[in-house]
Amino acid sequence: VQLVESGGGLVQPGGSLRLSCAASGRTFSRNAMGWFRQAAGEEREFVSSISSLGSITYYTDSVKGRFTVSRDNSKDMVYLQMNSLKPEDTAVYYCAARNQATVDRRPVAYDYWGQGTQVTVSS
Repeated sequence: VQLVESGGGLVQPGGSLRLSCAASGRTFSRNAMGWFRQAAGEEREFVSSISSLGSITYYTDSVKGRFTVSRDNSKDMVYLQMNSLKPEDTAVYYCAARNQATVDRRPVAYDYWGQGTQVTVSS
């Protein structure tokens, strides 16, 4: 599975961005997907995960109510809608896939990673 993120950029506090992740490979509909982020000088942290068929989603507490993960298995795409962005959301955001159908917040549970897309929240 190859993953390519897009949609990052510079946005003012309170603004919105939608990240996309395009997946290649024949098993996408069997892969749970995750979003992680890594701020400068920090460890990579879990943001959100979605099960293989999209029925279960999971968020870290700091983004609940602001971020929404979704997927379109007909297009091999996963999305992260980010609203009410804060400066502390600034990071490189990574899309990841795992060879299991269930959600997981641990980076080690994921088998494939994208190259990341920068999100900067600043006025």
